[in-house]
Amino acid sequence: MLGFVTIQNNAGGADRLLADTADTLIAQGLRLAGAVQHNLDRGAGQDCDMDLRILGDPAPPIRISQNLGTCAEGCRLDTGALAQAVARSEAVLAQGADLVIVNKFGKQECYGRGFREFIAQALASEIPVLLSVPAEQLQGFHDFAGELAQHVTADQALAWCMSQTRRAA
Repeated sequence: MLGFVTIQNNAGGADRLLADTADTLIAQGLRLAGAVQHNLDRGAGQDCDMDLRILGDPAPPIRISQNLGTCAEGCRLDTGALAQAVARSEAVLAQGADLVIVNKFGKQECYGRGFREFIAQALASEIPVLLSVPAEQLQGFHDFAGELAQHVTADQALAWCMSQTRRAA
């Protein structure tokens, strides 16, 4: 019930895959909770803006990146905005969902923060979860997920979601 995709050297590809999968499932009438990421190009030499669209929540997306300036080398993640995204996702999940999609099991989740508890809550409620795991976070993800983790290739993501929601029904 915990599917994960890993797309090497193409984080934007994972974001697009999960967003497209979510849009297709919503169009088919499934109730989703979680978040998908949209990266907005800011032009040459500038890092993109990262927005999370909260699935099942009509409010505007949440910008989770900070503009630290051209010479900055620190993490651009706005952890306060990420916490807001998690809270909104939890509110949607409390209303009921057929499936959860989370943009990424990243560093924050490896450290026990971010969407980690949200993912655990969905799994405890027997709601299937699909997410992306960057290669550098695979060990932390497997430490969290154990035997629940099932690798899903990019071309299997939609079919995996459909099979999991049919099984839950």
